[in-house]
Amino acid sequence: MSIDSLRRSARATVSGLPQGFWWLWLSTLVNRTGAFVLTFLSLYLTVELGHSAWFAGLVVALHGLGGVAGSPLGGMLTDRWGRRPTMVSMHLAAAACAAALAVVTSAWAIAAVVLLMGVAMQAVRPSINATIADMVPAHEVRRAYALNYWALNLGFAIASIGGGAAAFLGYRTLFVVDAVATTLCAVIVFLRLPETRPEARVGKEGTPVVEEKVSMLTVLRDAPFRTLVLLNLFVCLVFTAPWIGLPLTMADQGLSPSSYGVVIAVNGIVIVGFQLLVNRLTDKRSPVLLLTLSALLFAFGTGATALAGSPVAFAATVVVWTVGEMIHVPTNAAATARLAPEHARGRYQGVMGMSWAVAGFVAPIGAGAIVDGPGPDVLWAATTAIGVIAAVGYFTRLRKALSEETGKGMERVTEKETEKGSAPVVPVAQGLAPSTPVVEDLVAEDTVAEGTIAEDTVAEDTVAAGTVAEDPAPSSVSA
Repeated sequence: MSIDSLRRSARATVSGLPQGFWWLWLSTLVNRTGAFVLTFLSLYLTVELGHSAWFAGLVVALHGLGGVAGSPLGGMLTDRWGRRPTMVSMHLAAAACAAALAVVTSAWAIAAVVLLMGVAMQAVRPSINATIADMVPAHEVRRAYALNYWALNLGFAIASIGGGAAAFLGYRTLFVVDAVATTLCAVIVFLRLPETRPEARVGKEGTPVVEEKVSMLTVLRDAPFRTLVLLNLFVCLVFTAPWIGLPLTMADQGLSPSSYGVVIAVNGIVIVGFQLLVNRLTDKRSPVLLLTLSALLFAFGTGATALAGSPVAFAATVVVWTVGEMIHVPTNAAATARLAPEHARGRYQGVMGMSWAVAGFVAPIGAGAIVDGPGPDVLWAATTAIGVIAAVGYFTRLRKALSEETGKGMERVTEKETEKGSAPVVPVAQGLAPSTPVVEDLVAEDTVAEGTIAEDTVAEDTVAAGTVAEDPAPSSVSA
């Protein structure tokens, strides 16, 4: 492959997305570039403050526990308050917590601050994911999620490299830098990112359409989405296990901590170096097949850890499940956006985010207990089994819900409203192209364009704002 073809491929990967998305992408990069708290918190507690490893583990677990509460909270605020206010306020709250860690020294004060920081950091994610679903055309949503995930890992890699500064700057200085970077992220969102929350719908007579109220319980009653969340929880348990089990397994075989550092660095290197290529290769593929494939890669990548006996072999297993990570994260986010009604995108993303947070809290504890008890081989056998179960679940339980013939969740809502004689209203935000009026087609001829809503009383499709007409071809990716 020539340099010119690689350049054209890269340009095609990043082109065609709205300007607002790239401001959001930049804010993610800035935020993660200064993410020093989570990177060095355990070292700060044990090396500088002299706390035990048990206490350090407890504090890190509290961050995950805060995320369990923060994700649904952020989802509710995203739908009720708006995407941009939620992002700005939660970023500022996280910045305040990072700054507080540079000042407080009491053990339980640190624990309380880290718990609140977990709430704030996880609460911002539903608003980010909902914003991407709002502003990006449906057939490009998965690509947008992949690019944002790449920015997240690129920034985290930069933050990890900057860890060498801890030797002469000190951990508290790094926490202040984290606070400054998070504040700058909030400023970028406030100044450059438009509010994208959909406006209220109106009927043909101009009267407001009363949307069905959506609570967290309503979200959990959505059977296809509930299945998606459960299967994602399984995958997250498998994905999180190596971060605790891998260093313990390598130590059990007599390998040094420095060997583990090199092996786990492969994860970030592969994501930063190959995320765009993987996204290019998987673009326009069936989401069910991608989720199934990613679950199998997680299963066999982690399972192969039991067979590894050298740093090179361990690194190879990391490559396998990292490819699964690169496929799974954007595909799962896009599937969530597909199943969510547009007026409840925040809550749906919040519930999905809660599955990540629960796994982040449970998996480290479970993995450590299994390694200390039955042994590492049992842990990797368990991750293999869970991953295979998830793959079977994706392939057998979600094919209809995520098929190309099935409309997005917001389109199913639109169909109900159309039967009542109402028409949706397209949100118009600063920095986004205004939409054209609703077109009523009585001759079974669809008029569908980007940012246009076509209402066809004879044809079967009702295409919602911000989406394009669904391609019946199986290679089209759903959002």
